[in-house]
Amino acid sequence: MKQINTIRERGQVVEALPSLLFKIQLENGNEVLAHLAGKLRINRIKILLGDKVLVEMASIDDKRGRIVYRLK
Repeated sequence: MKQINTIRERGQVVEALPSLLFKIQLENGNEVLAHLAGKLRINRIKILLGDKVLVEMASIDDKRGRIVYRLK
């Protein structure tokens, strides 16, 4: 089985899309399409435009990811 490494980067929410998808502008300038991680959904953490977040991406696909933490 192939092991997938994850990359965590900081970014800012640019656009909120349907189905809890968000467009994130990363600090390095790239844009990523991300969804909410399970813990954020369970605890009903709200993500708004302009929020700074921590995004986890697989090393295979750098255009998609998931939001794992809302930064202060």
